[in-house]
Amino acid sequence: MPFIVVALVAVLTADVLLLAQSGEQAEPVAARHQPVAKQPQQTLMAEQKPQQPATTTQPVAPLKKLHRPNLFVLTRKPFTNEMLRKVAKLRGVRALELADAASIRLDGKRVQTLGIDPSSFRAYTPKVTASSDALWQNVAAGDVAVSFVLGTDGGLSLHRQVAGPAGPLRIGAYATTGFGAVDAVVAKEVGRRLGLPHDNALIVSAPDVNSAMLRTKILKALPKGTQVAMVNPVLPQPQTLKQNWPTGSFMSGDQITVALKAAASKLGRPYVWGAEGPDTFDCSGLVQWAFAQAGVRMPRVTHQQWVTGPQVPLSQAQPGDLIFWRLDPTNPGYISHVAIYWGDGKMIQAPRTGDVVKISPVHTRGFAGVVRVSPVAAARVR
Repeated sequence: MPFIVVALVAVLTADVLLLAQSGEQAEPVAARHQPVAKQPQQTLMAEQKPQQPATTTQPVAPLKKLHRPNLFVLTRKPFTNEMLRKVAKLRGVRALELADAASIRLDGKRVQTLGIDPSSFRAYTPKVTASSDALWQNVAAGDVAVSFVLGTDGGLSLHRQVAGPAGPLRIGAYATTGFGAVDAVVAKEVGRRLGLPHDNALIVSAPDVNSAMLRTKILKALPKGTQVAMVNPVLPQPQTLKQNWPTGSFMSGDQITVALKAAASKLGRPYVWGAEGPDTFDCSGLVQWAFAQAGVRMPRVTHQQWVTGPQVPLSQAQPGDLIFWRLDPTNPGYISHVAIYWGDGKMIQAPRTGDVVKISPVHTRGFAGVVRVSPVAAARVR
């Protein structure tokens, strides 16, 4: 086994949070005022709409200091003041932000959603997203902001009206929050009309303490059933070193062949956002399903699959390696797409809504890296 250069990077490996499914019926979101004749200014993330009267939409406060989120906490019941004080007193906690969290059906897709205060929540998102006044004003006015991946790959185009649990919602912005499992945000008032529970989620900024240790303390301080995921975790300083991986660390030739044949057996099957097979797939769903046929337990989403083995140069990619891209302008560091290297400069992938599973040439626009999957490492990622 040749030497492979490996960057041991601190990454998210926490269990995926299971957000409550919201089934309550609610009144439709209030109708909007029609915009004046002035031509709106278009951006990557949102349409700049004319200022609404104060009686219709509260103005969003300007962005001040950014808070890097490190932990995302989900409870079965709403946070009480006593629970908040317990978390706030823990060493290293600098800022807290309450939110409403649930899984709702949006355009026929099950989407994990946050109800938030646009004025304060914006400070916890990536800088590009946080800085967009138009984005947060649209959310305050009643729009839903969806992640860039859900918008582009999932077919929820900007400014489109989509079906929600209490009537139509307008896609007012693309806003990848930086919380891997969250793909949509709405203002709290809208969220509560949609049936989101109240104050069951907490974002914790604690940039100067070990996130894993703080996670343990939060779990001890809060009621049983609380879930805590690490987001942008603060962990020991990563190192870069050469490592001779022992025999058996990686997939065998037979396993690679089975995974590639499994993926190829789905050529022509449609892309569906959030689909895991066996008849429809999204990009990471195809990876998970194909590798499962070879007995390899893969995590579900792209940013988790990114840490299932060491990174290797593209020039040394072998069939069965995974190729990743960063394509999200609202969160440039986010891993947003994955494909399986087929060999000879080609890959097999499930691209986006309206497309199908297919073999295509590897492209390097937004290229993030190549990962050689270790079944042992993959099984540890949650």
